[in-house]
Amino acid sequence: MNLDVLWFILVAVLFIGYFFLEGFDYGVGILLPFLGKSGVERRILLETIGPFWDGNEVWLITAGGAIFAAFPHWYATLFSGFYLALALILVALVIRGVAVEFRNKLDDPGWQSLWDWLIFIGSLIPALLWGVAVANLLKGVPIAGNMQYIGSFWSLISVYTLVGGVALLLLFILHGALFLYLKTEGELMLRAWKTATSVGILAIIFVVMLAVLSYVQTDMFTKWLAVVALLLAAVALLTTYYLLVKQNGWAFLANGLTIIFAALAFFAGLFPRVMVSSLNPAWNLTVYNASSSPYTLKIMTIVAVCLVPIVLVYQGWTYWVFRHRVTEKQLQY
Repeated sequence: MNLDVLWFILVAVLFIGYFFLEGFDYGVGILLPFLGKSGVERRILLETIGPFWDGNEVWLITAGGAIFAAFPHWYATLFSGFYLALALILVALVIRGVAVEFRNKLDDPGWQSLWDWLIFIGSLIPALLWGVAVANLLKGVPIAGNMQYIGSFWSLISVYTLVGGVALLLLFILHGALFLYLKTEGELMLRAWKTATSVGILAIIFVVMLAVLSYVQTDMFTKWLAVVALLLAAVALLTTYYLLVKQNGWAFLANGLTIIFAALAFFAGLFPRVMVSSLNPAWNLTVYNASSSPYTLKIMTIVAVCLVPIVLVYQGWTYWVFRHRVTEKQLQY
């Protein structure tokens, strides 16, 4: 296997891990003002993701760094063409991080409510825009022969990309509700289950719409691996809803598999391209014409082999230590 292909796979793995882990963070943040009926309940909801959310964002930082070093032409075209959308994501993430830290600095309901709504906004915007961005990469954007993006922000908006954004948003909300079902108890757990049941129906509808539009507007279904991954994602999503009806905690894992297989289908449908030109297929950015030199990829591979296992072990240990449910008694302690 060529190193440029290997690094495309590694970038895909990083984004898949990010969507799986950060997905429930986004979902909890979006549900925070609605499921939490009191200051104590909202504090419990935040404590469920407190040990994890900033560690989960490391996957995004690493993915961005990997694109920058392994595929500099992809990075340059992506960040120039999607500049405003990515800037909105960055601002939203900064707002969310600040809100999580500042929320409990004052024991004042008005103060805490302000930051709770900022956490909501800081979770909603990235969850929606990531779906829009992913759909654009697969559908194609106006890229000229010199690898320059020549469109505008509004070139990224279409029915297909908006459906992609809403579909991913609903999957993340469902992911967050299922995570809360596992991490809370009593009335909060019941509300999380009811929310997941309602959102699950909407998620199925929009994922089906996205699949149909992908068949019409992209060449995704010409790639056998993408088709297989998409079928597995559909099975996982239907299994999620079946387990929801049974009030089975395994629904969280099933929905996680839905996100993983859906992201895998996207990257499989994209390969060997990294960005599709809507103007001319000859102007597509691929893993071959957008990659760094073989020597750079070799050094990066050595560093990744040494450091990535350490990150995985540490993050796995964190999830094991904080695996228990969050209760009001623990909160008082």
